[in-house]
Amino acid sequence: MRVDLAASLRWAARLGLNEGVDNHFSMAVADDDGVMRGSRFLINPYGWHWSEITASSLVLCNADGDVLEGDNVVEDTAFFIHSRVHLGCPAATVAMHTHQPYTTALTLLEDGRLEMCEQNALMFDERIAYDDDYGGLALSTDEGDRLAAKMGNRSLLLMASHGVMAVGPSVAECFTDLYYLERAAQFQILARSTGGKMRTISQVVRDQVREQNSTERVKMSDRHFTALRRILDKEEPEYRN
Repeated sequence: MRVDLAASLRWAARLGLNEGVDNHFSMAVADDDGVMRGSRFLINPYGWHWSEITASSLVLCNADGDVLEGDNVVEDTAFFIHSRVHLGCPAATVAMHTHQPYTTALTLLEDGRLEMCEQNALMFDERIAYDDDYGGLALSTDEGDRLAAKMGNRSLLLMASHGVMAVGPSVAECFTDLYYLERAAQFQILARSTGGKMRTISQVVRDQVREQNSTERVKMSDRHFTALRRILDKEEPEYRN
């Protein structure tokens, strides 16, 4: 779990999805009785650049913000967002929050939405929730609970004037969602910049592709993340430390 999480953070930095030492990736850990409740999770430490994260630098903390394992601390907004999402969203074994450029650009538009007009975008058909009310820095459990409620049972939350949160059952699936979401947003920002009319895709085809993606997305995520790990193992093997 630590190795996968460290690998995803390193690759996010390589791809320019990070912002300074801000934003966080986290993964729920079972309690001592072996039950996954979302009350304990691994998360990247405060003040570390994602490109220098290692498996051992990750912090294990609980829902009260106490550090259970690790020599580092957790940033306040990270705790208030991630702890409440892990507790409040059933699908949030893994939670990844970024200010990745093209996706965040969509959240700056009034009623900004990812349009279902392109193949990558169709991976997210009926999987995105939208928060249209920016609530300031997440420095309370109330704001974290509000964001978790907005996400509900969806896989992604586009946060107005802020960024994106992705959740999923594994690091591979969650990170792959972030990657392809950014690609889809990039394509749409570029297409809109031409001033031309966006294409539409029929509901029949949307339904067909959504059904196809329900099985293909998991296989593709595994292949994608396995390749990323393989590259890191050759070029930055210290991430496993």
